[in-house]
Amino acid sequence: MKIGLFGGSFNPPHAGHVLVSATALRRLGLDAVWWLVTPGNPLKENAGLPPLAQRMAAARAMIDDPRIVVSDIEAHIGTRFTYDTIAYLARRCPGVRFVWLMGADNLASFHRWQHWLEIASLVPFAVIDRPGSTLKAIASPAAQRLKPYRLRPQAARLLPLARAPAWTFLHGRRSTLSSTALRENGHAMAPHAGKAAQGD
Repeated sequence: MKIGLFGGSFNPPHAGHVLVSATALRRLGLDAVWWLVTPGNPLKENAGLPPLAQRMAAARAMIDDPRIVVSDIEAHIGTRFTYDTIAYLARRCPGVRFVWLMGADNLASFHRWQHWLEIASLVPFAVIDRPGSTLKAIASPAAQRLKPYRLRPQAARLLPLARAPAWTFLHGRRSTLSSTALRENGHAMAPHAGKAAQGD
């Protein structure tokens, strides 16, 4: 099994998330993509973050591809940092080839993530281009540090089977949508709605 891991707060989920997943499924030859809906992003302000169950439900409502699975595993295993989540999954699923998925905007700040070099050494990762982020991402400290391990986009299907560190930058159809912009334009989920479902 080749599975893409796509983490985030999904506040709110949008068509751009679906496009990233569809691109990864097609270009990397993945069997599935798991959306890892985080209880809270350590690099972001989480005050007012809608309940996890509400964001999970909104994410599931966006999806009509059975290969995309919405998961709240981080809440169940008590992890908040990407490295801990991936390390847990790698231990529990030794027969699965995981690939971490991120937008180009995340590559630009990847060097700020806890244990980012260890993440890159644990699993291959794919960067999906986003409008306005291409040059900043490629010039980022992480991209420069990991430049020797970058695969050409034409070899993207080899990535899930590659030994980490290995990564690729995928270009193609891009979405201008972002959760931040949607929240700023009043499309955010109400932070206190759906409290009855919080125990899920």
